[in-house]
Amino acid sequence: MHQPIKRHPALQPWSRDHHHGLLLSWKIKKGFSLGIAPERIKHYTDWFWKTQLIPHFDTEERFLFPILGNDNHMVQQALDEHRQLKALFEKENAVSETLSKIESLLNDHIRFEERVLFLAIQEVATPEEIKLLESVHTNDEECELWEDEFWK
Repeated sequence: MHQPIKRHPALQPWSRDHHHGLLLSWKIKKGFSLGIAPERIKHYTDWFWKTQLIPHFDTEERFLFPILGNDNHMVQQALDEHRQLKALFEKENAVSETLSKIESLLNDHIRFEERVLFLAIQEVATPEEIKLLESVHTNDEECELWEDEFWK
């Protein structure tokens, strides 16, 4: 079991987003275990992609990753995973297979960012960068309320 990571308060909004992303992975897995139609799950993941992940990826890429530099190997990994996830979320065919890939990659990606990338960022961020981070995270849309709670 991993010890809780002491997250700088400026990065905590992104970590909360990550919590919701991990819940998305769990909901996909749970939906499959309950025999839910993949198209029903995809309806939720499409909404989550548009309202939660696109803004999250955007703020990471614009404000967090430049702290380490876009040439940093960890940033390059995160950017590559963002591209892979974008392609999966936007794929319209092979729904079951695609959802399974999203569930796995999103889970692994979030754990990498939380356990490795964010630790590196908070170690080198300057006071000015921290101040900027504190002012930019604005996506607080509720993602726990969904009319079709297929995972229950």
